[in-house]
Amino acid sequence: MSIKMEQRAFLLLLVLVSVLFLWLLQPFFGPIFWACAIAIIFHPLQSLLTRLWGPRRNLTALVTLLVCLIIVIIPTLFVVASFIHEGLQLYRGIQSGDIDPEGFLTRISETVPLVGTLMANLGINTGNLMEQALDSLMQGSQLLAQHALNIGQNTFRFFLNIALMLYLAFFLLRDGDKLQLLISQALPLGREREALLLQKFAEVTRATVKGNILIAAIQGALGGLIFWALGLPGALLWAVVMAVLSLIPAVGASLIWGPAALYLIAVGDWIQGVVLIVFGVAVIGLIDNVLRPILVGRDTKLPDYVVLLSTLGGLWLLGINGFVVGPLIAALFMAVWGIFIRDFNQHKSP
Repeated sequence: MSIKMEQRAFLLLLVLVSVLFLWLLQPFFGPIFWACAIAIIFHPLQSLLTRLWGPRRNLTALVTLLVCLIIVIIPTLFVVASFIHEGLQLYRGIQSGDIDPEGFLTRISETVPLVGTLMANLGINTGNLMEQALDSLMQGSQLLAQHALNIGQNTFRFFLNIALMLYLAFFLLRDGDKLQLLISQALPLGREREALLLQKFAEVTRATVKGNILIAAIQGALGGLIFWALGLPGALLWAVVMAVLSLIPAVGASLIWGPAALYLIAVGDWIQGVVLIVFGVAVIGLIDNVLRPILVGRDTKLPDYVVLLSTLGGLWLLGINGFVVGPLIAALFMAVWGIFIRDFNQHKSP
């Protein structure tokens, strides 16, 4: 009896200390998570360097991290800085009156009077609708500027998180095999289940990060390119916004280029509007429909609707980190239930 009491007390202490430790690390969830993602994604490169140079862990981890810094981190920082600049320029333009959203909406109603007539016949108050649209535009620009200002004002914290992420990534790259073995020994799930779950964690993280980021970068670049070619203002800003929205499956970048195309048509720029619609559907949309199932759905082995729901849920609850955490939780959920069905329901007839 005393032995059981001691075990229960120790397990309670183990849970309590673990919860406290996770609570202590909660402010650094983002850097820790992305350090793990970097270690998982660039592990094949480190393995290649290890085969070429031998077991020189510090050197291979450092070179792998430098490659990540050159091809991922530095370009991302450049895009973030450009986004901050463009966002502040847009907000200041609206505040100073150089950009007049109300004038844009008035021009649409004057250019396409049929829309106003149809809405009046349906009992829709165009004045209230225009006022709500204007408020939405103002709130959107303020939100955009607020995020840009927050990043700019918290520059020290931002770079501290980057430094912490790179620091942790180095040790995860160097000692990842040891940590994986330690986790496997600590989990009382059985070797086969532990190997399956750790493999699923690595597969989903690698597929989701590489696939979604690649798709977002391509769609954002294409969207910014067509905006620039058509002479639309803030091409770089909208390219970044489209790239971020591209993390949402199915709709993504169309939330930006769709209204922009309708605006161009409404103000009489029919050719530009049609070109934007055709390019958005045939090029930007095709990238999402073709590459996402290949890069994300195939490797995660999740149905498209599960990827969509888990991504939206992750983004809603966890922000930008959720586009990876959401599908990861969904994949682990399905994997755990698959193990349960296989191991605990074998006696049931199909």
